[in-house]
Amino acid sequence: MSKSRRFLVAAGAAVALTATALPAAANDIPPVDTVVTSPNVQHVLNVPKPAPIAATINTDIAFQGNYAYVGNYGGFSIYDISNPKRTKVVSSVVCPGAQMDVSVYGDLLFAAVDSSRNNDSCSSTGQSATIKESWEGVRIFDVSDKANPKYIKSVETNCGSHTLTLVPGKGHDRRRNLYVYVSSYLPAANFPDCAPPHDKISIIKVPLRDPTAAAVAATPVVFPDGGNETQPGLLVPTSGCHDITAYAEKDIAAGACMGDGVLFDIRDRLNPKVTARTTDPNFAFWHSATFTNDARKVVFTDELGGGGAATCNEATGPTRGANAYYDIRRGKLQFRSYFKIPRHQADSENCVAHNGSLIPVKGKDIMVQAWYQGGVSFVDFTDISRPREFGYFERGPASQGGGGIWSAYYYNGYIYAADFHNGLDVLKVNDPLVRGADRVRTDRLNVQTQQSYPDWGWDH
Repeated sequence: MSKSRRFLVAAGAAVALTATALPAAANDIPPVDTVVTSPNVQHVLNVPKPAPIAATINTDIAFQGNYAYVGNYGGFSIYDISNPKRTKVVSSVVCPGAQMDVSVYGDLLFAAVDSSRNNDSCSSTGQSATIKESWEGVRIFDVSDKANPKYIKSVETNCGSHTLTLVPGKGHDRRRNLYVYVSSYLPAANFPDCAPPHDKISIIKVPLRDPTAAAVAATPVVFPDGGNETQPGLLVPTSGCHDITAYAEKDIAAGACMGDGVLFDIRDRLNPKVTARTTDPNFAFWHSATFTNDARKVVFTDELGGGGAATCNEATGPTRGANAYYDIRRGKLQFRSYFKIPRHQADSENCVAHNGSLIPVKGKDIMVQAWYQGGVSFVDFTDISRPREFGYFERGPASQGGGGIWSAYYYNGYIYAADFHNGLDVLKVNDPLVRGADRVRTDRLNVQTQQSYPDWGWDH
């Protein structure tokens, strides 16, 4: 979400959007806070936010083993999902600093802080980025004891860390080092640690035997000649990247960089090279990216309105605030289609394309995705020119005015959805399109660090 200390969109902004040509009808809108699903989607469980961080909103999710880690503007929580139907909170860490997007690797949890603070501690308070001593960047926690996570290291990065992406080392280096690609943006001339131009990312090198020695090792420039800054309708001009998805085993990454979509060659982990770049007159803010399992396609999302606007309406139309699907041919991006949820949303509901993940189905390209107050959508884009929704979960307009689901990810047979206000939802999809997916098991999921599906999970 495009909420940071430099750019904050009110979460209750105005209009709703559908991919049909019809206006939203009042009788199509569920009552306030009421759960509705398609017949093939089951709402298994809702776990409210733990009391220590109940007043702040949930953000991204990471998974490892039998645990889910849910970020929150006030810190993060660890959930035991060994029995998804009995998901329960193990612990919460109060450590404020937007957005607290999280990723996990071994006993380490990495949290992104894009909120200028008076210091790097968990007791810090907000402080203007115009003050040189202010801090923002990445926090590292030891989560070996799930009941008592320990804060072990901070790394300051230019313009903070709006999101972060873990990239394992190559070959023998994989056992020695982990790399963290830090995305940040929106510099200002009066920010000492975030001055323009800022057309770059920061890369933190983490020695796995001594993670307290983590430090920024490189700041490669993504747009040496500047990014897309003049296109009409941009939310903000390109000044860095919002999010990067790395497919490390294939040595590639996709960057959603505000006004630009890019592909990277990441064979040299500290020196990623841009291999393809595209823009789209319908995209206001390139937000995130997802490769297909074979890496022959990539899905980019447009966070029109910064996540705070109700952009799912007839006036906005089906090609803005949507997904865009690209073939990757000879290393270049070839546009194929758009997708937007076909369900009416009320004029009070902030709704736009947001975070999702693949569902591992052999021979198909299936995705689950969050749409804020548009809920959770299940999409088949095997035919890349004709993506279609085949299931959904949503609530009626939020009683708080703004909100919805930030991230919805598939992990070992279930979908976990982080709702701003309502906590963690556990879903199950039962449809012939996803047959066999629950036999594909993994022991870790950081969605921005894609891994190929284990073949042994499929029928042959």
